[in-house]
Amino acid sequence: MQSEKSTTPKWGMALDLERCIGCHACSVACKVENSISLGHFRTKVYYYDHAAINPYNQKPTMKRAFLPTLCMQCEDAPCLTACKPKAITRNVDGIVRIDEAACDGNGACIKACPYGALYIDPVTKLADKCDFCSHRLEADLAPACVEVCPADVFAFGDLNDPASPISAFLKKNAGQLSVLKPEENAKPAVQYRGLGTAVPRAMEQKIPKGRNHDPFSYEIDTWSQLQAEFSPQPKS
Repeated sequence: MQSEKSTTPKWGMALDLERCIGCHACSVACKVENSISLGHFRTKVYYYDHAAINPYNQKPTMKRAFLPTLCMQCEDAPCLTACKPKAITRNVDGIVRIDEAACDGNGACIKACPYGALYIDPVTKLADKCDFCSHRLEADLAPACVEVCPADVFAFGDLNDPASPISAFLKKNAGQLSVLKPEENAKPAVQYRGLGTAVPRAMEQKIPKGRNHDPFSYEIDTWSQLQAEFSPQPKS
């Protein structure tokens, strides 16, 4: 993972939403790798059913979009500011981490996060979140989500290495990248390709603010928007 030319890596990630197939391999691998309890998430894939136009016949159709989410490793992380014991730090390698020895488990960080990325572990009673599988990085391995994705959605690597996958992805897709909820002014470091095109911007509103991801978040909530156009019409 680390280039020989860079002694201090700065880890970065970007996701290509045009490639995501909604298979949940990333979220399942994350749960297994990090022993995450049921009902809690470091990584969550959202679905969004919406009206679209079939590009082949130009007729109305219904489309499902997919949005993988995780900790945005924000440069101005609200969780870090909210943590009174100063148990959360943003390291020089670009990763926001929780010091379990300092965490008091009061959950202020969870309430401050606009991306639903933190939760209190029911076993340890301490805050937990994605840290790009730091234990794997130490072993020169990619994060679990990156390794298992069958569609190559995740571009990850050392931003200080111009030959890394993330550096190549950012160069290739310059001008096509954006971040989730920019209005929160958290300066998220994780970037996305396909927001506003492959994935409607309205989908961002599914990501909870001030609480962890809800395990019951599938598409019954958008069916009412589509029912009038796509439900069977009564015969006259």
